[in-house]
Amino acid sequence: MTIAELMPPAAEPITLAEVKAHLRLDTSDEDTLLAGLMRAAREHLEGQTGLALIARTFRLYLDDWPEARVIQIARGPVQTIETVTVYDAAGAPVEVDAAGYVLDGTARPARLVLPVRPATERALNGIEIDLIAGFGESGAEVPDTLKRALLLHVAAMYELRGVLSLEDQPGAVPQGYDRLVAPYAMRRL
Repeated sequence: MTIAELMPPAAEPITLAEVKAHLRLDTSDEDTLLAGLMRAAREHLEGQTGLALIARTFRLYLDDWPEARVIQIARGPVQTIETVTVYDAAGAPVEVDAAGYVLDGTARPARLVLPVRPATERALNGIEIDLIAGFGESGAEVPDTLKRALLLHVAAMYELRGVLSLEDQPGAVPQGYDRLVAPYAMRRL
């Protein structure tokens, strides 16, 4: 099972104005750097939690249908299932009628049950499920705790701006960050 982001988010969960207010910056000299740090902080948090903070399209690739009929989706919260595609013997895509599917998009991981599960003839990645995952279109829908964690993380990375390049970020996770993110983190044994 692989999940790929098909489209980057249209916005960041925190705004440049929020970051500049948090850092007490008045000039626009470092706006490009701050935008990069905001993206790095979001990507780090999403990687750590399995969340998509801003709604966007993802594609879940499966080799075959799970025996338990329940498809687990590691990226969430899942808002909608857009399309389900399988591949026939000639390698042509066939769209599956997903009417009547059951989605528990807020579960961690999200769960999907399809009424029909047609066979795929492709050995690898024969099933593609396009979905929209994220809290919403803007940062307004993102939980405040996660936005606070992002602001703290951007501030910590901003402090290290002369030591580490933007490509080497995140260079540090600030004190208290883990406690803010803990309720959203996926725990694995």
